[in-house]
Amino acid sequence: MIKILNRRAFGHFALLGALLVGGALAMVRPAHAADETPDAFVKRISTDVLDTIKADKSIKAGDIGKIMQLVDTKIMPNVNFQRMTAAAVGPAWRTATPEQQQKLEQEFEQLLVRTYAGALNQVSNQTVDIKPFRGSPTDSDVLVRTEITGGSGDPVQLDYRLEKSPGAAGGWKIYNINVLGVWLVDTYRTQFAQQINAKGIDGLIQVLAARNKSNGSN
Repeated sequence: MIKILNRRAFGHFALLGALLVGGALAMVRPAHAADETPDAFVKRISTDVLDTIKADKSIKAGDIGKIMQLVDTKIMPNVNFQRMTAAAVGPAWRTATPEQQQKLEQEFEQLLVRTYAGALNQVSNQTVDIKPFRGSPTDSDVLVRTEITGGSGDPVQLDYRLEKSPGAAGGWKIYNINVLGVWLVDTYRTQFAQQINAKGIDGLIQVLAARNKSNGSN
């Protein structure tokens, strides 16, 4: 069975899920969301999540059921998950059947939700520093750089790849994250490719399903 992020890599991505959930916890997106700059979007979701976690005793106590529910129901509107899954699977995505693609999305989503949930109770007194944005106001695909400080460790580089959703009401969506120089999707693509080369798309689906089943029984 392939490894789905080793212990060290999980530590690097520990704040990833926590910060992604921030946008999810904003119950109502502001009316000006379509005009929101990408750095303002990241600042808003980061601040939301840190404030929410610090104020919620059950999340800080590690209530996985509640965390899972919050992540599962609130995070995905802020992520282009199909794009993230397709990029993680790589060239094999184009040859997968619609049924296989759907199953890959479902299993990969469940894997990430559980990864995010396991990271949330590690958040304590961190703060987010948004680096100067170097893109153009007209860009639809951008990079936003941030740094997480506080807690017990060294500052953590956390960068976001964002795309602008089409339409008048479209806002920004996350499709990749870089922690300490490592892109999340690239990490999974390398691991997934090993399984696809050995056992094909169905083999990868089986591995993800087995991993999720194992996590769910813990």
